[in-house]
Amino acid sequence: MYEFIDQLLYGLKNTILVFVLSCVLGTGLGLLIAILRNSRRKIIAASLQAYTAIIRGVPELLIILLMYFGGTALLSAVFGRYVEINAFAAGVTALTIVFSAYAAEIFRGAINAIAPGQSEAAMSLGLPQWQIWLLVIIPQMVPIALPAFCNLCISLIKDTSLISVVALTDVMRVAYVGAGSLRAPLPFYLAASAIYLTLTSLSLLSFKLIERHYAIPFAKRLKR
Repeated sequence: MYEFIDQLLYGLKNTILVFVLSCVLGTGLGLLIAILRNSRRKIIAASLQAYTAIIRGVPELLIILLMYFGGTALLSAVFGRYVEINAFAAGVTALTIVFSAYAAEIFRGAINAIAPGQSEAAMSLGLPQWQIWLLVIIPQMVPIALPAFCNLCISLIKDTSLISVVALTDVMRVAYVGAGSLRAPLPFYLAASAIYLTLTSLSLLSFKLIERHYAIPFAKRLKR
């Protein structure tokens, strides 16, 4: 098993990269969807509602497979020859789509929890719409959305293991190959479990500190 340590470290690097990119891109896309869900244009709001409902109703593994094989088929049709989509790009794109759908619902719920008078007061001061969102709504939304968002990030760390099905060299893929090569599944899968447990534990600790920093003052007093 010691021969696979370098590969496990390389797989760990890919796992972390996939998580970070999917989280950052998914958060930005999810916030944009949540904002547009409040649009007065019913077509936009209805389309984005359908998007989140469909994505949340389809298994993550299926979305990864559709992105990988569907992307390959699309590129092959466009260029007139076989073009295989990069496994890393397919995995990040698929997890970004999944993460954005769940994050959008979290952000939308947090936005709706803010009193309408906050926006009305900002409008009465003559603030443009983008400043209302940036300076008034989003800062109040963060403490409300943070606990559920942190749980979603923990789930994303575990979901990164699904991209091993498209042959991306991540922790799960290395464990699978090593277990098959040496016919010793238990050590490799225990090692993979320890790596994922370490990642989620560190993330939980980090998110706990972030939650404590951004906690609503009233909630802080209750914890004391």
